[in-house]
Amino acid sequence: MVLDTGLGVPAIGWKAVQTEVAKFTHVCSYDRAGYGWSDAGPLPRTSVQIAQELHTLLQNAGEHAPFVLVGHSFGGFNVRVYNGKYPGEVAGIVLVDASEEDQNQLMPASFRRFSEEQQKQLKTQERIAPILNGLGINRFLAARQPVPAGVSKDEWREFLYFSLMPKFTQATGSELQAFDESAKEVHAAGSLGDKPLVVLTAGKSVDRKLLPAGITQKDLDDLRQLWINDLQVREARQSTRGKRIMVPDSDHMIPFERPDTIVAAIREVCDAVNSSAARDQLFPLH
Repeated sequence: MVLDTGLGVPAIGWKAVQTEVAKFTHVCSYDRAGYGWSDAGPLPRTSVQIAQELHTLLQNAGEHAPFVLVGHSFGGFNVRVYNGKYPGEVAGIVLVDASEEDQNQLMPASFRRFSEEQQKQLKTQERIAPILNGLGINRFLAARQPVPAGVSKDEWREFLYFSLMPKFTQATGSELQAFDESAKEVHAAGSLGDKPLVVLTAGKSVDRKLLPAGITQKDLDDLRQLWINDLQVREARQSTRGKRIMVPDSDHMIPFERPDTIVAAIREVCDAVNSSAARDQLFPLH
């Protein structure tokens, strides 16, 4: 079992999920290159590059396939690309409000402009981060951020410490800038065939007060309908054994708000994988 986080979220974001999953199966989480304890990696940070690095990491760590892969948000790209590159190593997948490869082309124009602006801001942050770190400004601002549910103050301070490092800004900026290239890689990876798949979709809308300038309530409503009724349904159809489950009382950060739903989905996929393995042993294919 391997857990891959969303863009900008370190492995510690899986703590609440990993603690419970470890009670019934072997489970690993990791910091992608540039995140947390990990060293920086080669650019650009596309899903193919990330999948190849994860493959090497699992081999070096002595972990044995097949794996159930879990991807949250951008992590969904990475686990699907991993399946495309190493299909014999993947037994099942859980997608947690995961990115969908056509979302940038289909979302309202205001959200596309916002994404482009984010990329520009990350480039600026990458240039000035060393200056702000040296003056202690970044550390002061980060310390004012609220501690997420399920994460201790010490763990949050650790995350904030690593989030101030240039390698983290560079990695997240590159992942965002290479998002469209990663989407093409997901397209090329193909479907999951008949592997067990559970897609969890956040049902709680974003608070209107948190919307950036230039994005209207209609834009938000249109994106939400697209996400729930189209993009997430497409993901569930990536497997003939795909299943979509709504999580109505969580926003996009399901690993923080409703980790129990992820644990249940993982258990369901593991049970399906184990049942298939037992069936094949009784009635081997020829």
